Parts: sequence; C-alpha cells; structure tokens
Amino acid sequence: MTTLVPPKSLQELVDYLSGDTKVKVAGIDVDGVLRGKFMSKEKFLSAVSSDGFGFCSVIFGWDIHDTVYTRELLISNKKNGYKDVIASIDLSSYRRIPWENNVPFFLVSFLDPDTKQPLNVDPRGITKIASERAVKIGRECYAGVEYEYFNFKETAASVEEKNFTNLTPLTPGNHGYSLLRTQLNNEYFNDIFDLGRQFRIPIEGHHTETGPGVLETALAYTKVLDMADNAVLFKYLTKSVGMKHGVMPSFMAKPWGNLPGCSGHVHVSLRDSNGTNVFALAEGDSKEGRKDAQYDDTRYVSQEGEWFLAGILDGIADGLFSILFRLTPKLTSSSRLVPTINGYKRLVAGEAFWAPNAVTYGYDSRAASVRIISPPSVPPSATRLEIRVPGADMNPYFALSAIFLLGLRGIEKKLALPCKPIGLLTVDDKASGEVKRLPTSLEAATQRMMRPDSVAREPGMFGDDFIDHYGGTREHEVRLWNQAVTNWEVERYLELV
Repeated sequence: MTTLVPPKSLQELVDYLSGDTKVKVAGIDVDGVLRGKFMSKEKFLSAVSSDGFGFCSVIFGWDIHDTVYTRELLISNKKNGYKDVIASIDLSSYRRIPWENNVPFFLVSFLDPDTKQPLNVDPRGITKIASERAVKIGRECYAGVEYEYFNFKETAASVEEKNFTNLTPLTPGNHGYSLLRTQLNNEYFNDIFDLGRQFRIPIEGHHTETGPGVLETALAYTKVLDMADNAVLFKYLTKSVGMKHGVMPSFMAKPWGNLPGCSGHVHVSLRDSNGTNVFALAEGDSKEGRKDAQYDDTRYVSQEGEWFLAGILDGIADGLFSILFRLTPKLTSSSRLVPTINGYKRLVAGEAFWAPNAVTYGYDSRAASVRIISPPSVPPSATRLEIRVPGADMNPYFALSAIFLLGLRGIEKKLALPCKPIGLLTVDDKASGEVKRLPTSLEAATQRMMRPDSVAREPGMFGDDFIDHYGGTREHEVRLWNQAVTNWEVERYLELV
C-alpha cells in the first residue's frame, strides 16, 4: 500500500518514487489558482537537491484568464522580461493523485531568485509569515474551512456553447441536508469524500445545501498552512472528480441574483505549546464564565480570545476586505476576504441570504460577520471564531493570513471590542451609523486597503510591497469590470433610452 506519510529525507523520497517516472508540482497565484506541470523524476530530484527550479514569474504578472495586468507590477513585467522565480519544493506537501494513476504530487513555494527569500506575494509564503508571527508569542494557528458550491450537469465546452446561460443544475429545487438528492449523483458525491481522504484532504462534513445542485463540504480542522493547502486542493479535487462524472462544480460567490451565494466560512483558534486551545477558559472559570468579559457574548471566551476577536473587528472592513474584510477606516482587509467583483454581489442582500454585510459579532449567531462558538453550546476545547464574510471565491492563503494577522495584532495591542454584539444592536444603532458597514464593491475595498495609513501596511502585517502588488491586481479586475457591458444593461437600455 502506498504511504501517505511525507518523506523526511532525500533518500526516503528516492525510495518513495522508485516506481515512478514523473511527478506533478504546483504553486498558487494571487487568485488562489493552482499553476503547475509534470516533471521527470530525474529533474524533480535534482530540484529537491538544490534551491528548487526555475518557474516563470508571469503567473504573478497576469490575471485569472492569463491577461497581463493593466499596470505593470513589481514581480513580473516587461522590464525584467518576466524572468524566472525559484520554485522551492515542499516535501511535507507530498500526496498522490488517486484519479490520475496515483501520480506523486508536491506543492511549491516561490522564492526571489536573487535573495532566495520568500517572494512577498506568494500565497504560501504569506501564510508562513502569519504562522511565524504566532510562534513568536508561543502560539500556533489552527483553522477549518467550509465551502458551499453550485454543481452543474455541464462541461467547460458546454457552458461556453451556451454563453454561460441556461445552465442545467445537478439537481432541482432547494433541498438542504437532503438524503434523497445525493442519491441522484451518488458516485460523484461519494467520490469527493472518499478520494479526498486518499488525497490527504480529510473531510468532516459533506451534504447538500439550499439551492439547486448546491453542496457544502467542511474540511477537517488543522494547522493553518495545511488548511490553506487543503482548501485550494479541495477545489482541484472536486473539479477533477467532476470532469470524470460530467459535472462542473463552481465556487463563484454569487452565480444567480435570486438565490443565496456560496460562502467560504473560516473557523479559527490558537493553541499553546502544549496543544491547549487558548481561546478556551481555564477550568476554574468554565462553569460561571469570565467575570471581566466585555459582554455576555464573550463570557466563555478567554481574554486572549476576546482581544483576538477585537483585532479582527478592528481590521476586517478597512485594509483586508478584498482579501477578507475590514471594519474601521484604518485598515481595509475586505479585499482579501472578498477578492472578486462578483463576491460583493453575495453581500448586497445581506441577512436575507445569510451573508453578513456589516462589522458585527455574536454568540452562536449566523447573522453576524463573526460567530462566537463557545460553551455552553460546545466543550471548552472547541472554542473558536467563525468568520462568515468570505465567499467560496476567496484565496484561502490570503484570507486565513489576514484573519490571523489581525487577531494577533488585537492580542498585541490588547484591543477592546469596538461595538456591542449583534444581539444588543437596535434599529437606531443601524440608522445612526454605529453599525459599521463593510465595503460594497471591490473598488471601494481596494481603495481603502491601499491607503497610506491602512492597517494592512503596518509593520508585522502584509507590508507595502504586498499591498502595492495585490492592490494593483484588484485595480486591474475593477478596470476590466468597468469596461464591460452586461446583459442587464443591454436589456434595460437598448430600446428605451
């Protein structure tokens, strides 16, 4: 039986690959898309023995459809000839692709060819920075991701022939948690779960969700870099399995205007060196709760957990929204949680479609941007925060990094919660502006993130180089959208204006 335990040495790797002739490798671009290729075993082993191998930097110089960015950015451009960066192979990412003749697969991280340091826009590198910041205070980042996604009885060719309209859903009607609907496509449904396990992507929950052909899958909780890897590879798994069964899954955040969108909910917590959840209360406080909690909603969350929550709320709407979300005018994290034009359509309807559109939090509240999960509804060890802002279109590396960097900043600064929990908010609070709204477009989120005083630019956060590059990629997306003429515009104005 093929081992799934990553090799610990070059010799062990050679032994693992003794029966193979080729290896598949891939890295991740800023949109969270895998970019990779096959390598001969000999070439691969040579790369492992050195710093890595050359990989064209253009994957950081073009968009999701391979169009060069409107404004040339730092990493890859005409001036530097779209030169190579170094792809450093991560042996700990080893797995085999069960639907592709069990070929070996490894992820890479990208390095600057001159300094051999992590490339400042590499998604895996950014996540490592967030992890290292936690380690400096004796903490380890843990996370889980839940994806909702539409599924269609289509192929890449058929959707193009139909001009992306009148697509056939995998199943009809709205049937969340249905045991019957999964019987209609039993092999596809079960292959996602079973092949995921063989591909080292353990799944905790897998079921239908409300909407025609919609599924939801919760990935098993683990260390943050492993979680980000698993989240990206889960999309690869699902799309690959779908091809085998004539199914096209879509992780687009809002495919249809009259139906709920697709979320990418993120669960997070911190552990100490003993593996203890530091968001949980000590045994002595677990019965009555913490007396110095700011509000009852955080009574069963530790002081450190409350600071972490405050950090997220302080930054979610300002500097990281196009990656995630940011709540105050200082930061803007929203462009990292919601990185596409379409992602904001999911948030427009707000609570009507289970998508939070304001800076809110609350105990076990699915109406809030941040849901507190703590006793008495779960054991203390399961205490965590669920960030419900991101859509399924998020880049999980950037989203998770933004969440943890903001939370760690909250701990460092011992931030107080900036607002009341959602259960105490009134209609007047919303009307008076006490409830901070999240950005309603990628353009607005990107502008806030790129401000000189953005939290995202602070030391210990993402830094100027990353923000200037990533912001440039989002400006490119906005420009293409502003140039586009939609069917809605033609139908509304062509005859009557």
